[in-house]
Amino acid sequence: METNKEQTPDLETRNAQVPEPEEVPVEATAPEQEQPAEQNAAAGEPEQPKEPEQEAEAPEAPEAPKEQEPAPEPEQPKEPKQPEAGKAESDKLLRLMAEFDNYKKRSIREREAIYSDVRVDTVSRFLPVYDNLCRALSAETADEAYKRGVELIYNQLMSVFKGLGVTAIEAEGQPFDPQLHNAVMHVEDETVGDSTVVQELQKGFRLGDRVIRFSMVKVAN
Repeated sequence: METNKEQTPDLETRNAQVPEPEEVPVEATAPEQEQPAEQNAAAGEPEQPKEPEQEAEAPEAPEAPKEQEPAPEPEQPKEPKQPEAGKAESDKLLRLMAEFDNYKKRSIREREAIYSDVRVDTVSRFLPVYDNLCRALSAETADEAYKRGVELIYNQLMSVFKGLGVTAIEAEGQPFDPQLHNAVMHVEDETVGDSTVVQELQKGFRLGDRVIRFSMVKVAN
């Protein structure tokens, strides 16, 4: 028991000799973003200025509607310029086409003129036959069959003339026309006007505007 009492004071002395741990002040740590600046300051480098924060842009006011401008007229495509050689060839072709067109028209006129000449010549050869048939019809005869036969031949010839486009020239009772009539006799007749055909001595014919044979007439003065 004595030993225990002796040991207790030793424990108390030991406890009194052990110093209490001193409190170490904790320095406030700078945020991680500021460390590079402090390190640069410690290294003697100048601190870079911070960029000012961009202010929030205010919403722009809506623009007033612009007046619609009239649409521009489309430009007409310009004709490509032909080289001199191509232009010369084009002019040559145009001249050839014009000459060929004139040749066709001239050929048509020549064919029509030839056809007209052939018809006029053919009808002219049959006019003496026509004159003889007219004399036969005007002669008096007791043979009715003979007269009927002459009438049929006359009508057939006139049908042929009509098919060829040949028409008879009206003369008796018409004013004298030197373009259609051939005056071979003049008579004094107060019952008719001057320059009036009073009698047709020979029938005239024409083909369109072309006279095949003039009418032989007697004209009153």
